Amino acid sequence: MSLPPIKRRSLLVAAPRLAGAVLVAALLGGCAVGPDYRAPGFQLPASWGKASPSVTTTGEEAENRPPELADWWKRLGDPTLNRLVDEAVAGNLDVATAKARVRQARATRQQAMGALAPSVTGSGSYSRADNGSNVSSSGDVTVSGPFDTFTLGSNASWELDLFGENRRAAEAATYGLDAAEETLRNTLLTLIGDVATYYVEARGYQARAALARRTAVSQRETAGLTRTKLQAGSASAVDVANAEGQAASTEANIPELESSYQQTVHQLAILLGQPPSALNETMKRSAPIPTPVKAIPRGVPANVLLSRPDVRLAERQYAQYTAKIGQAEAARYPDVSLVGEVTTSAAKVGDLAKSSSVSWSFGPSVSIPIFNAGQLKAAVDFAQAQRDEYFLTYHAAVLSALQDVENASVSLQQERIKYRSLSASAASYRQAVELARALYQSGASSFLDVLVAERSAYSADDTLLASRVAIATDYVALNKALGGGWTGKVDDRTPAVVDTQMAPRLVSFDRAGLKPRDPENQGVAEAFAH
Repeated sequence: MSLPPIKRRSLLVAAPRLAGAVLVAALLGGCAVGPDYRAPGFQLPASWGKASPSVTTTGEEAENRPPELADWWKRLGDPTLNRLVDEAVAGNLDVATAKARVRQARATRQQAMGALAPSVTGSGSYSRADNGSNVSSSGDVTVSGPFDTFTLGSNASWELDLFGENRRAAEAATYGLDAAEETLRNTLLTLIGDVATYYVEARGYQARAALARRTAVSQRETAGLTRTKLQAGSASAVDVANAEGQAASTEANIPELESSYQQTVHQLAILLGQPPSALNETMKRSAPIPTPVKAIPRGVPANVLLSRPDVRLAERQYAQYTAKIGQAEAARYPDVSLVGEVTTSAAKVGDLAKSSSVSWSFGPSVSIPIFNAGQLKAAVDFAQAQRDEYFLTYHAAVLSALQDVENASVSLQQERIKYRSLSASAASYRQAVELARALYQSGASSFLDVLVAERSAYSADDTLLASRVAIATDYVALNKALGGGWTGKVDDRTPAVVDTQMAPRLVSFDRAGLKPRDPENQGVAEAFAH
């Protein structure tokens, strides 16, 4: 059955009214409740140091890091370290987890944005009915069926969001995506710092173990010389025992250093997302302890801290939970939606588009909270308390960042001063060993002088190597504290597990109904089994 002409005209007349209603609704949709986010300002030092003046800065003023903080590990001049950092960024499991959380936040934002748009659903049905047979008093039988009915329809709804509940949710989701991205950046910063630190420590253990071997060989030579002098009657058995005991004591340090080296290399491999022994061949060949070739400028402005990922993360979370207050507040106001429905039915499928009956409906729907025993007000109070928590967390993150930079800067500066003194000390002790051995061989000195000189020289050289490691690790810590890190692209859109069976398919189960016969569906069987 076709639509009567008069009804078709009424639809044409109603169309402009519908457009006008939608326009008015869109204008009204600009209303929002709750606080608008404003980045807080903080009094931060204009430069590093105790006597620095203060300046006021906000997170919005520090979006970009200075170029001298980017790729800082490359200034250590070690190609192996550079390659390990690249492999860690590509293979680290914590980074992969952070990427997955970025994808979650992106999908959550898409869902929140989708709530701002109208939703349309379609429906269809087919039915076959028989109203039964009628038998008259004369015995005649009248059959009134069966009848076929085909129906197609669509339903549309649009929440006008007059008070901004959905817009605040989308705003919060956008800040949540920003926070997830900052979490990824923070994970990368921590990862690169850990890779550099473990690499430096591994090279340090390598160098210290090599020093112990060289020293033990030299001390064994001294013990042999003392034994020769004993045979000649110019040395005592006590001197021989002391010489051999000192050589053995130095050799005893080697297994401990080798153990620490292997554990550090194992941890380094884990950071790269590889088995613990994966880097044994790579690290087997000795290399110098990485040394910074260029100091970090002391004039880096303090507001660079607001680009540190952890500080940016805290700021984005503060913004996110500020938006959630408006979302909770909007839930206390009326909710208005536009709802429409169109349905057509016919006795044949081919008649649905031409000879069919059409029914439609359109109108607003209003939901007003009347009594909820204070639940909605309590939700607003809860959101405000959460916002306060993240504001304080943000403030604490800024102060912690300042402390990290100052501490790392002082440590690096003082360690450099210490290293200069240790270098002079080690050089003096090496000279003392040469002089003590020469005097001992000529008989002008006792073996005790040689023993003390060798022990002191080995201790000074070992401490000097440890100080070189400390300088490099303090350099790493300072760059981490300043927020320097990875500037390359990171693929956060490719999933770790690629699903290949999303389309509908037939699955045959066994008699128990738990395990599919198709081996590819084993995961489904396990899900049913649990």
